[in-house]
Amino acid sequence: MDFNYKRRATVSVNVGGIAMGSEWPVRVQTMTNTATDDVEASAAQCQRIAYAGADYVRLTAQGVKQAESIGDISARLRAQDCNIPLIADIHFNPNAALAAAAVCEGVRINPGNFVDPARTFKQMEYTDEEYAAELGRIREALLPFIAVCREHHTAVRLGVNHGSLSDRIMSRYGNTAAGMVESVMEFLRVFVQEQFLDVVISMKASNVVVMVEAVRRLVAAMDREDMHFPLHLGVTEAGFGEDGRIKSAVGIGALMAEGLGDTIRVSLSEEPEEEVPVARKLVDYISQREGHDAILTESNPGYDALAPERRATFTVNRCIGGSQQPVVIASYRPDELDGADLQPDFYYSSDGLIDGMHQFLVPLDCWRGERNVYPLLTLGEWDRSPATDLRFLQLPASTPVERLEFLRDRNDTVLVITPVGKNIPGEQQAFTHALDAAGIKCPVVVRNTYTDSSSEWLQVKAGADLGAVMLNRRADGIWLEAPNCHSCADVVRYAFAILQAVRQRISKTEFISCPGCGRTMFDLQTTVQRVQQATAHLTHLKIAVMGCIVNGPGEMADADYGYVGAAAGRVSLYKGKQCIEMNIPEDEAIDRLIDLIKEQGDWV
Repeated sequence: MDFNYKRRATVSVNVGGIAMGSEWPVRVQTMTNTATDDVEASAAQCQRIAYAGADYVRLTAQGVKQAESIGDISARLRAQDCNIPLIADIHFNPNAALAAAAVCEGVRINPGNFVDPARTFKQMEYTDEEYAAELGRIREALLPFIAVCREHHTAVRLGVNHGSLSDRIMSRYGNTAAGMVESVMEFLRVFVQEQFLDVVISMKASNVVVMVEAVRRLVAAMDREDMHFPLHLGVTEAGFGEDGRIKSAVGIGALMAEGLGDTIRVSLSEEPEEEVPVARKLVDYISQREGHDAILTESNPGYDALAPERRATFTVNRCIGGSQQPVVIASYRPDELDGADLQPDFYYSSDGLIDGMHQFLVPLDCWRGERNVYPLLTLGEWDRSPATDLRFLQLPASTPVERLEFLRDRNDTVLVITPVGKNIPGEQQAFTHALDAAGIKCPVVVRNTYTDSSSEWLQVKAGADLGAVMLNRRADGIWLEAPNCHSCADVVRYAFAILQAVRQRISKTEFISCPGCGRTMFDLQTTVQRVQQATAHLTHLKIAVMGCIVNGPGEMADADYGYVGAAAGRVSLYKGKQCIEMNIPEDEAIDRLIDLIKEQGDWV
């Protein structure tokens, strides 16, 4: 693993005159949520998206009629001097893809359902000969599509969703990141054999851990076959509000920190125009690392960058490190968080004021040996370190590990690592690898301070930095500071949201909700908020709200319950992958969802 920020080298792909790839800035895109048949409304939304700063816009095309409507939308936009490239989004319908390729600058097809039928989650058995025949069928189906794209200079996105892998792929590879990779590689090999190279690839999942692993495995697979196609990054069904922003920043930011990603989308259950500024912030923040001071540390030989395992440490004071869940530290007093839903594990009191009821960190000069109060030392204060079962030693990430030999066998010390340069996650992760190489097994807490007063900027920066460290399982806790943020409770909540996004500490109901598009069967934003209000106390559950069935049942394989648009004004309810009730009137659906959760014994 290279801790330095450097864009992965790719070929350039031209999409309607706006090229993407490593020679170009990271592009931003989103997707309309209007009905594609409504040319006027869709064109107006495309124009708003362009004015918001997006480079590309995607529109759903359920059939040939909708694909042709995109041509009408394009004509209307061009007449208004709006030249944003349009990309058709296709599921299940190769004929719609052929029609779209003739009128759009790009077409997205899903390898999970372009040739294979809709998944039924049934186990299927294939001999090697039968499987080879299936690959031949894929090739035959792709050739006419490639020919039309070549004729019209139309770019292609091969977009794999974790929730829409075919039964064929899942039967051989399982519902896994490896299955996602093979799903797209089957298609990609055909494009390469046909020497059609205007191809972009995406690997999306609502589970950030799966999404990141899938992208990393894809890059390794392409490298083995000497392929260098650009990547589109996104966490699908990321959700609404701060959770959607943090979840996206964690997944996209962690990969961008490794130089991956040539175009991104932040998928929110909000208006598409609201997604664009968040994506722009993420691109701008990560891009600032270009030209940072070189990090010379090498990753340890046993480290698996594709699927990292938690760093091996001592368990200190039975609460930090080892197999304990990551902790949250906050630079606030307990009274400043009165009434907040989430409370940190440790409070930091810079003046030594404590209340005797909570766990505190205090500067060494303020430590008096009180119960549940622990000293925070600098390296220069170590010689005055008191005898205690738990102490915190704060170190800048630039500290030479050779100076820390005295920590080799200590099982009573937690290291607090602060950044020194602009490549924050690179520095902090490199430091933990240097600790491992030196045989130092002290747990690590990463302490990051951001001066932003904007909540959105704080969500993006903290999500990208702390999320990258935690996704790679290099730390045992996070300490997020934002002195200019107006709400102490918000800062603590963001810290917990980052840990939840990386699936290392669950503190609230996990909501999986799609961003909506022309396929959506109900008012998504209102519905998501109503479902959240009804079920937000069920912190042990994952609940999905999906606008239609295209990705619904598949993405809900990771959810406990699902609320899915079945038709206009109708909703189907799922328990896991199984549909329990079909075509319920929308005005009854939330009550019926609550009844279903109660019937299954999951209501609290």
